[in-house]
Amino acid sequence: MNILIDNKSGTPIYDQIYSQIKSQIISGALKQDELLPSIRGLAKDLRISFITTKRAYEELEREGFIYTLPAKGCYVAPKNIELLREENLKKIEEYIDEIVKLAVSCNLSKQEIIEMVNFSLEEQ
Repeated sequence: MNILIDNKSGTPIYDQIYSQIKSQIISGALKQDELLPSIRGLAKDLRISFITTKRAYEELEREGFIYTLPAKGCYVAPKNIELLREENLKKIEEYIDEIVKLAVSCNLSKQEIIEMVNFSLEEQ
């Protein structure tokens, strides 16, 4: 598992850890039932407080991306297809909002936006 902390980023460290682990789970880089580094071990590797790492793991568990077995560790949870779909839909909506903002700033019509989307879909 590869996690990079950007101290210059405005994003809290726990959120950087959370986002990177979540992305690796969604992409399949981290496999179902794979053991994650211990909270203390990851904190030591990243040279941060274990409380920060614990918060990231707790958030991942709360959202169903990982599960904990007492005295054994934290593992990647089985992928919930519906949960992954919702995550992707959320991302798509965010991108669409950005596209609309850019389109408005360029005075694009609805039809022009649709044509651009259709063109992109045809190239896939």
